[in-house]
Amino acid sequence: MKATVTTLEAKKAGEVDLADAIYGLEPRPDILHRMVRWQQLKRMAGTHHAQDRSEVSVTGKKVYKQKGTGGARHGDKSVPQWRGGGKAFGPKPRSHAIDLTKKVRALALRHALSAKAKAGEIVVLDAAQSKDGKTGALKKQFAELGWKSALIIDGASLDDAFARAARNIPHIDVLPIAGINVYDILRREKLVLTKAAVEALDVRFADVKAKAAEAK
Repeated sequence: MKATVTTLEAKKAGEVDLADAIYGLEPRPDILHRMVRWQQLKRMAGTHHAQDRSEVSVTGKKVYKQKGTGGARHGDKSVPQWRGGGKAFGPKPRSHAIDLTKKVRALALRHALSAKAKAGEIVVLDAAQSKDGKTGALKKQFAELGWKSALIIDGASLDDAFARAARNIPHIDVLPIAGINVYDILRREKLVLTKAAVEALDVRFADVKAKAAEAK
């Protein structure tokens, strides 16, 4: 498919081919859901911790004698029944991460790109560069382009002035191609790919494009 290349000044700068093998799939919500869940669980800290009865600081003395009180028998006060006692089966530090194969993760990225393409929410930008690095000027350009919520993906490295100017604009994220991910693509309205990012994705999925060409 063809996509028009635009500049930050809202001018046309030619066209670029978007491979159907990368941007032309029929999006599958189940694969996107699995990928987003994998990302969210992977980034959970898992540092929650509750003290059990071996960790609380209480007396180890038996509360009262075993028999003759008319009440339930009890030992020390570290048990969960007593105030200040340890928690029964409380959370402990652990990893929440789940397994997801590389093939599924790569497929999910292509489905996310295809979902944006199908919705008409992919924009190809000539270059993500700022001359003066001023937030106000960049915000005005984004307003003229209609970018209220956007993920901007550049090539292998970011333009420092552009990244610095964009970081204070709400609902705008700027990432290098190495940081592209399904969660950030779906959470923003527009996906803005620079020409360098499109080329990098073509290289990344070169084998997929080759298989698609052979199938035809």
